[in-house]
Amino acid sequence: MSYLVYNTAFVPSGPRKLLYLNWPLILLLIAVACAGFLMLYSVAGGSMYPWARPQIERFILGLVLMIFVAMVPIWFWRNMAVLAYAGSIVLLLLVEFVGVEQKGAQRWIDLGPMNLQPSEVAKITMVMLLAAYYDWLPLKKTSRPFWVLLPLILIMIPVLLVVRQPDLGTSLLLLMGGGTVMFLAGVHWAYFGTVIAAGVASIAAVFQSRGTSWQILRDYQYRRIDTFLDPANDPLGTGYHITQAKIALGSGGVTGRGFMQGTQSRLNFLPEKHTDFIFTTLAEEFGFLGASFLLILYALIILFCIASAITNKDRFASLLTMGIAMTFFLFFAVNMAMVMGLAPVVGVPLPLVSYGGSAMLVLMIAFGLVQSAHVHKPR
Repeated sequence: MSYLVYNTAFVPSGPRKLLYLNWPLILLLIAVACAGFLMLYSVAGGSMYPWARPQIERFILGLVLMIFVAMVPIWFWRNMAVLAYAGSIVLLLLVEFVGVEQKGAQRWIDLGPMNLQPSEVAKITMVMLLAAYYDWLPLKKTSRPFWVLLPLILIMIPVLLVVRQPDLGTSLLLLMGGGTVMFLAGVHWAYFGTVIAAGVASIAAVFQSRGTSWQILRDYQYRRIDTFLDPANDPLGTGYHITQAKIALGSGGVTGRGFMQGTQSRLNFLPEKHTDFIFTTLAEEFGFLGASFLLILYALIILFCIASAITNKDRFASLLTMGIAMTFFLFFAVNMAMVMGLAPVVGVPLPLVSYGGSAMLVLMIAFGLVQSAHVHKPR
């Protein structure tokens, strides 16, 4: 076997890198994606079109991209972090001028075969840049005010651009994802206490601004908050989505109604049943056991990422892996909380299960970075 010298330790080179891939993680990703294919087939009434077949093709392409990214040394991705972040900011700025508007939001760029959502790209490139930043920064400077301010600026740039689209859910995910990387890098807890206090004050300001000339959120976002607090207040209007989602969740019982037997989805009571609310379709058809099985798969993906990060002696690779794992966790945690009525409806898809092109491909590339960190870690 031939080797490359990396961080004074040996790592595999050439085609033998395939042997060092985190294969259990790949199998878990395939298992979750297959659950998504089944659900998309079901909500289409037993047809591969219009959702299941394109989703399968995109996932296969995503697997190829993941392995390609994994074969590239992790130091290359560290060196590309600034360029990748800058590219995502340019894409977010392009949305302002050439973005495609759907359902009152301008979040996509038309690429022909698919629409690219730059905010999905920004979630990953921001984590890359923060991991590279804290890899470069000496540990003793991590909590000094000046060196804390810079990553905050790097986080707020994409957050503010995404808020303008408007996409409050994704902007919150960006904020939480960036904060997670800062916490993992060792930033003092007092900064997070200050941010939490400011967050509470901001929430109070949001409610106080309603109906005034300086109203912070848009009217439909306030209606989402009202729906979250009391869905029964308008069951046929703004509360319709979450009310139908709860009916689907409850009607599934322990074992579910059976594959393609869900009345809420089959009779089109469920809104966005192939994207944001696909988890309720799964829970209705496979019940508590099916929903729990999917949650276990998600938890195992997180655990394998954490195990890889803990055993990696390279600071950039470790922070990158943990940052992507926590971003992935926020994805499914927010989506599940949303459809169960535990959080406001913010339009966050269920990763690898909800229908979507750019979200699927970006997430698979992100796991390619995790695999690159795993393959090229010093051994």
